Amino acid sequence: MAPAVPEPISSRSPRVLAARRLAKRNFRGKERLFLAEGPQAVREAAAHREGPVPTLVELFTTPEAAERYADIVGGARGAGARVHLASEQVIADISTTVTPQGLVGVCRFLDTPFEQILAARPRLVAVLAHVRDPGNAGTVLRCADAAGAEAVVLTDASVDLYNPKAVRASVGSLFHLPVAIGVPVEQAVAGLRGTGVRVLAADGAGDRDLDDELDKSTMGGPTAWVFGNEAWGLPEETRALTDAVVRVPIHGKAESLNLATAAAVCLYASARAQRAVGGCRSVTGN
Repeated sequence: MAPAVPEPISSRSPRVLAARRLAKRNFRGKERLFLAEGPQAVREAAAHREGPVPTLVELFTTPEAAERYADIVGGARGAGARVHLASEQVIADISTTVTPQGLVGVCRFLDTPFEQILAARPRLVAVLAHVRDPGNAGTVLRCADAAGAEAVVLTDASVDLYNPKAVRASVGSLFHLPVAIGVPVEQAVAGLRGTGVRVLAADGAGDRDLDDELDKSTMGGPTAWVFGNEAWGLPEETRALTDAVVRVPIHGKAESLNLATAAAVCLYASARAQRAVGGCRSVTGN
């Protein structure tokens, strides 16, 4: 006899109600849990763990999604997560997206102490200072991951890393590299510089040109890029903390670049320069 198929979990279940509350920052902070939505995020969450502790705690899935993404659901079970079948309405109630994809995971916080990042002596770091838009924060994290950065730091003036929009925009990269949160910008700059990292501010009004820096071969050493607010960039007091303020050159008629695009250009410029100097660094593999 085939095993009985469990009934979908009710919208009134305490587990569903607890998951719904994680859409709010104060509940996320209190429980130290956040939501990861969609197949890519859930797959990466299931594969991630800190030592013996799995990151993915629970998974809510529609029967259709459980069948379509059987490998992901199996991976979640293998990681020790509780898997709940749920109706599309329950998933919509938990989800923060307009068109849910049938999978919503509950994950443990996974930020890394800043001191641990420094101890690893990273060669490429993205520092988000005063970044308030969660979509931009998540996209910069994704760019940092793609460029081979070893860490991302969010200052205490930046958006919540676990905001659902930030998690979605990272497209799983949140689970790939160490991220420190709530670090005062002065502490971030001083700590990184103390480990031999050159700290550069990315700003459209910078007095140094990224192309010139590459031509002068100044970009090959350990580097941290500080990225500022989407609307007004970096305040003068933050720029003054860094070793140099660098602008991405605009060769066409565009007025400026958005934050994520500028971050991608800067991070890939450093990754390329470091690879050329070291002879073994790769942004496409180990």
